[in-house]
Amino acid sequence: MDRILENYFNLAVMAQALPTVFDGFLVTVQVALSVIAIGIGAGLALALLRCAENPVLNGVISLYVEVFRTLPQLVILIFIFFGLPYMGIRFSPFLAVAVGLGAVLSAFAAETFWAAINALPKGQWEASAALGMSRMKCLFYIILPQAIRLATPLITNRAIAITKGTALGVAVSLQETLGSAQSVMAILANPSPLTLAAGFYLLFFIPLVIASRIIENRMAKTTG
Repeated sequence: MDRILENYFNLAVMAQALPTVFDGFLVTVQVALSVIAIGIGAGLALALLRCAENPVLNGVISLYVEVFRTLPQLVILIFIFFGLPYMGIRFSPFLAVAVGLGAVLSAFAAETFWAAINALPKGQWEASAALGMSRMKCLFYIILPQAIRLATPLITNRAIAITKGTALGVAVSLQETLGSAQSVMAILANPSPLTLAAGFYLLFFIPLVIASRIIENRMAKTTG
């Protein structure tokens, strides 16, 4: 037991590691929020573009969705950070992770929003047309609010799952929580900073999970 406390819960080591790991935690929060904003925003935009019913555009969006839903997140991050520079496109570690994981989330969000739009009765489109409402007005004032309510529970769960991938940022030199903890661990020769990092991850993701449950319950009551 003493060995476990010495190696994983060494308070003296944790105190030394705290400033560095906390700085990394702030980076994790910033990246995670950026991923959520990019992913949900781009996903909703892609779903709306599919409503144009353009075969070519739909084909391109479908390809985009399948690629980013299929490829492992780590592969995407490595390609963006290490591969794109050969094409003259360079991203900082922060942007590489935010854009890469945002693209993954946008693919899942686009499919979820699109499924929610299609799940609504077709009669709503027909009724709005009979009332003289344009297709665009029907989409934004009638269809989209309902689709967002339907899609929100799935989107929130997927957003949490994908933002956990911010820890993969260590592979592209992003000094987020895990990367900072590993750096301090190497200097102090003690894994206690990893325990500290785990605590920070819980501190961030547990409230997100609780918030997602609250949103799901409220949406269920609204749609019910």
